[in-house]
Amino acid sequence: MTFLRPALLTSLLAGPQHGYGLLRDVETLSDGRVSPPVGSLYRVIDALVRDGLIAEDHDEIVDGRRRRYYRLTPAGRVELADTAELMSSVAKVAKKGLGAHGDASGVAGVHLLGASS
Repeated sequence: MTFLRPALLTSLLAGPQHGYGLLRDVETLSDGRVSPPVGSLYRVIDALVRDGLIAEDHDEIVDGRRRRYYRLTPAGRVELADTAELMSSVAKVAKKGLGAHGDASGVAGVHLLGASS
């Protein structure tokens, strides 16, 4: 799983959006830390369409160029909910492991997941 898939699904919660708008939303959601190349963005969009998680909504012409808008499908909402829950669980364990110092310096030898070796 990459950041891009759930970020695109999250962006589409607000309603249909075109590719360039999705790119800007990913940058905003990541506080500017993720700015995918356009080719990578559209490969993920194509995969999300193939997987039935998003669908083409409509096209419009702006300044002589076509903009294709995408929308979140019901399956995409379920996928996003599942992914958000998973990411939340992982983040909780990571924060516990990193502790107040923001690094792993205080967790040497500690099993964060409760499993023994």
